[in-house]
Amino acid sequence: MIKELIDARYGLPLSGHIPTQDTTTGSEGHLSQPLADNETLRTILQHASARKFEPEAVPEPLMQQLFATAFSAPSKSDLQQVSVIRMIDPSQRNRIVRDNPKIAWTKHAPQFMIWCADNRRIRQICETKKYPFANDHLDSFMNSAVDTGIAMQTFIIAADSVGLRCCPISEVRNSIEYLSKELDLPPHVFPVAGLCVGWPLEEPSISMRLPLDITVHTNQYNDDSLSSKVKSYDLRRESTDQTPTEKQRQPERFGLAEVYGWSEDHARQYSEPLRADFGRYIRKQGFDLS
Repeated sequence: MIKELIDARYGLPLSGHIPTQDTTTGSEGHLSQPLADNETLRTILQHASARKFEPEAVPEPLMQQLFATAFSAPSKSDLQQVSVIRMIDPSQRNRIVRDNPKIAWTKHAPQFMIWCADNRRIRQICETKKYPFANDHLDSFMNSAVDTGIAMQTFIIAADSVGLRCCPISEVRNSIEYLSKELDLPPHVFPVAGLCVGWPLEEPSISMRLPLDITVHTNQYNDDSLSSKVKSYDLRRESTDQTPTEKQRQPERFGLAEVYGWSEDHARQYSEPLRADFGRYIRKQGFDLS
């Protein structure tokens, strides 16, 4: 079963796109050793984001269990620089959506939360101990942001494993000043992403991923064949999940593409500024990014 899940995720057999070494492949490049197969691997390979949920609530004991699992994730130097703000008040959700209508669908999710990087806690501890905080530079921002992403992903895996579905939401940073005020975020705490959680109304489709010979490198970074590999990936992905014409971005600017694809979609997405004020906001939150 695990092989079929990998093939479905990437649109081609594992041995056809993984950077192989002689010790793990046969003479024809096929994987010669059996693949590991367990529930954790299956859960991750079958992950899909959902934006439509059943109205049924997620039991609070289960939520507590998921948080306990998430905060068991690796943490840089055991600093544990993550905080989560659960948005329980419907009026608060409505206010945030009013300022950011792109995420109006989040109002109907049984659970909605904001995962925040929290570099404030260690600074407060240093102050309490009367020790200097000698790491007021870009790495403090980086460490807390990465820790938050790792913990949130661990929550998602745990939620998937019990039949829930989630959707991370970077769009919450589109109105980051308003969100920060709504959440009463102090200095050195900032939103990384929102997260909706619930029982899926329908099983969401799985997004095909880039082949591993694009994303996994050996000894040195090498993207010499990126263009041809991405083109092949676009065609594979469109053959199973074709982008509807009405979903093409900025047709008034770029026209309608005969073959749209992943690369066309995201090149169009990044052809206009997105959250250009984020650096200013982070500095306002007290981070020295030097």
